[in-house]
Amino acid sequence: MKNAFLLEMQSRGFLNQCTDLEKLEELSSKGSIAAYIGFDCTASSLHVGSLLQIMILRLLQKHGHRPIILLGGGTTLIGDPSGKDSTRKILDQISIKKNITNIKKVFDKLLSTKNKKTKPIYVNNFTWLGRLKYINFLRDIGKHFTINKMLTFDSVKLRLEREQSLSYMEFNYMILQAYDFYQLFKKYKCVLQMGGSDQWGNIVSGVDLVRRILKKEVFGLTTPLITLSSGAKMGKTEKGAVWLDKKLFTSYDYWQFWRNTADEDVKKFLKYFTEIETTNLSKLFDNKNINELKILLANEATKILHGSKLAKESELTANETFKGGGYGKSLPAINMAKSDLEKGINILDLLSLNKIVSSKSEARRAIQGKGIRINDKTISDEKIIININSFKENTMKVSYGKKKHFLIKIN
Repeated sequence: MKNAFLLEMQSRGFLNQCTDLEKLEELSSKGSIAAYIGFDCTASSLHVGSLLQIMILRLLQKHGHRPIILLGGGTTLIGDPSGKDSTRKILDQISIKKNITNIKKVFDKLLSTKNKKTKPIYVNNFTWLGRLKYINFLRDIGKHFTINKMLTFDSVKLRLEREQSLSYMEFNYMILQAYDFYQLFKKYKCVLQMGGSDQWGNIVSGVDLVRRILKKEVFGLTTPLITLSSGAKMGKTEKGAVWLDKKLFTSYDYWQFWRNTADEDVKKFLKYFTEIETTNLSKLFDNKNINELKILLANEATKILHGSKLAKESELTANETFKGGGYGKSLPAINMAKSDLEKGINILDLLSLNKIVSSKSEARRAIQGKGIRINDKTISDEKIIININSFKENTMKVSYGKKKHFLIKIN
């Protein structure tokens, strides 16, 4: 393989399947191509589980090609059954529009808009799906799909094998996604759809639809699904989803997420989630120990999303917190009213009401297990009252275990 874009895709481990890699390489070597990835709009932000696809869009731009971000304002009304064990909650159009607005802000941070030729194109598929006349759609588009073939794809087959319900609405998702590719080819000459390996059936259906209706060849490419060495799903922690929106997940927490990567996953993640050249990574793997590699991963991944300044601040905060017993200005901050503290608040209430723990019973267990510290001093009494005298210069550090640290500040 000689094409720079596909060669780097391969070297970073992004390539899983392609409908015709040889012809795609030939086409993308001739000049700039347009390629798209679709994103659900089920939440107000994307999380780390979507980051691999975004890194591929950055890579696409780097090599002079143009990314199309398909925001599923239409398909989110249906819900993608791929990889899901049950039907998801159906959102209304107002909620989806709000989510799209917020999600675009994440892309604006992660993708470059400087070059007109590679500037991302944002498309909401409700533009065409919302106008569909159902009978006409079934006659013109539905006739190109066979139930026999649709039942062979994992997104459908796995749900049926597990005897889990698959609504007729969800069953139509594959046809709608294929129709997206058809529309994007017509409007933007988009010749490539990319996505995770669980999207293979949907992608192949789109490639086939364009060929059947327009007699044109387009391509599909999938990336491997990310599995952590622990078996856990990428992007989930005990605190919940690792959001790409700083308002939902602080830059310090984001840095810590990458710093806490399992030893077995570090090298793979440095290829996936940083832009260090792969030839340089090989040298780094030989010359740095595992903890140095984790810090490098945390710094580089955080720099891409939040910028160099916040990445550095997060590293300094971690050093001060874990090594120097200090506060560190990037620690997650919790504000409390002075009036509440003048009266005093029980330690169990302080921990549970501020979401440091999930409940008073968890707070009680943590104290009994010597897992709660205030200003680096272990708390052993669950009846202790916290008041203004517990603060130093209007700030108090609360630690839960070894890895969770918070600053409580007086408003």
